[in-house]
Amino acid sequence: MSISSRTKRRIGRNAPTVIIIDHHTLARTTIVKLLEHELVGWEFVDMVSTESLDRALGMDVRLVALGLEGRSVESADLLDDLTAIAERFSEAPIALLSSTDNASIASQVLKMGIRGFFTTSIPIEIALAGLRLVLAGGIFCPQPLDTLTNGSARHADSQDDGHRMIEARAHSPDFADFTPREADVLAELQRGCSNKVIAGKLNLSGHTVKMHVQHIMRKLQVQNRTEVVARLGYRLTNGHDAAASN
Repeated sequence: MSISSRTKRRIGRNAPTVIIIDHHTLARTTIVKLLEHELVGWEFVDMVSTESLDRALGMDVRLVALGLEGRSVESADLLDDLTAIAERFSEAPIALLSSTDNASIASQVLKMGIRGFFTTSIPIEIALAGLRLVLAGGIFCPQPLDTLTNGSARHADSQDDGHRMIEARAHSPDFADFTPREADVLAELQRGCSNKVIAGKLNLSGHTVKMHVQHIMRKLQVQNRTEVVARLGYRLTNGHDAAASN
């Protein structure tokens, strides 16, 4: 296991921590470097495999990101990894890192309780917004969750599945159109935060937040905040409507 240079310089183990597990050195170290700039004050531990998990015991682990690395969802190896993580860090959400946008895989992992499904094809800004969403207790998937849970992924005909995926993408917003700050605001909207709360969290003025919300609604071609959430299709796990009044 290697720990980022910033982590090595810290004293103590009380900082919120993210664990990145991936066999590919470049992939996991790149993610760590990216997150170091995004989550200042956090610790980031990268590991080759779950065999090194005990090295992080005692840390305040807030998220474990595990590389799928071509394994099937039903593979014993993946299930063993998920079990090992859950046994040691039962309170920490798990996110999977995948090189494929396969809707069937996304549907299966979300049903297993995985809180985030990140693919290499999504823009960095959206990946970071999705990360914040998972850390806040939500669920992130690059495809609308309603599309994944309405039975399309369970259909036996792969050709029909392909048509459904194409249709879902045709009705999905172009996430690349959002600026990084708009992605930040969007993630907070998904959590159900009001403009005032968003302003406080992102250190913005209320006017600036309102402007970003208006831009988001314009890009999504919707009329209100509730439609923003419905348009994106994300479903939070906090048991209440993700939309909130201004």
